[in-house]
Formats: sequence, structure tokens, C-alpha cells
Amino acid sequence: MSASQDGLKPRFAQHIDIHCPDDRAYWAGQFGVSGDELRDAVKMVGSRVTTVAAHLGRQAA
Repeated sequence: MSASQDGLKPRFAQHIDIHCPDDRAYWAGQFGVSGDELRDAVKMVGSRVTTVAAHLGRQAA
């Protein structure tokens, strides 16, 4: 079960804390990518949710 399915919420609504396992799992689930793909995206474009979503070609939650 992904973090987004079991009721977890991210600590920050506008930024992804890639170092927090719960946040990483939540956002990976929201974007439909693996934790590694999410980490790579954050490394490339930064932690802002809207920027990561655009980079991944997904809608921001």
C-alpha cells in the first residue's frame, strides 16, 4: 500500500522533503513514480512540488 493510500500527508504542501521517507513515499505515490525516480527529479529541478510535477509530466496534487 502506498503512503498516499494509507492517509499519510506530506509535512510541506509546496516542497518535497526527499530525506523524509514518509514524504518521499507520499509524493512518489501521488506522481506514480518510484522513490528513486522522485529523488532523481528533485536532484534535477529542485524540491518545489509544481516544478517536480512539470518535470515528470504529472499534475501537482
